[in-house]
Amino acid sequence: MSESAIGLREQKRWETSHRIALCAQRLADAHGLDGFTMDDLADAAEVSRRTLFNYFPSKLDAVLGTIPEIPPAALATFHTGGPHGSLVEDLGALAKALLSVKEPDREAMVLSRRVLAGSSRVLAAAHQRFEQITEDFVALILDREGPDFDVERARLAVRILGSLFDSALLTFIEGDERPIDVLFDHYLNEARSLFA
Repeated sequence: MSESAIGLREQKRWETSHRIALCAQRLADAHGLDGFTMDDLADAAEVSRRTLFNYFPSKLDAVLGTIPEIPPAALATFHTGGPHGSLVEDLGALAKALLSVKEPDREAMVLSRRVLAGSSRVLAAAHQRFEQITEDFVALILDREGPDFDVERARLAVRILGSLFDSALLTFIEGDERPIDVLFDHYLNEARSLFA
């Protein structure tokens, strides 16, 4: 199978996953997490029940959605010490690579935040997911920097950058017209000046 065919298939899979997650969030927003069934979700997303379960094993997973994968080229560049040669800058580049998978949708982000705020179960699951993502990024750092790099320092770097990324998302949601990657760079520069 050609690379373009694989890319198109992955793009279609991502779009379907995103559509299902958006429908799940809309249903959770309107009825609460326990107020709809997987059959309701399949109908809303216009997919079969079997297809739905191929994407998400539960309503909670559907509401949280799929985490986009970092493009392999960006991972390879990070692993070899690039693209800037600075760990913090290069972690930022990985975060931006995640954004490049799909253009951020302000309305969907507002909905997602509202669903998180409205359900302690969803919020707890999102926190658990964030912790797993943190550990995944820590593993990437240790793989790149070597086993002597301090694990707690790696976690701190990821958590700080996560906070900056969250600040960029909030600013974007509040109506700032700048792209999220530009906002992220803005907050990274602000953090540098605070810690200088």
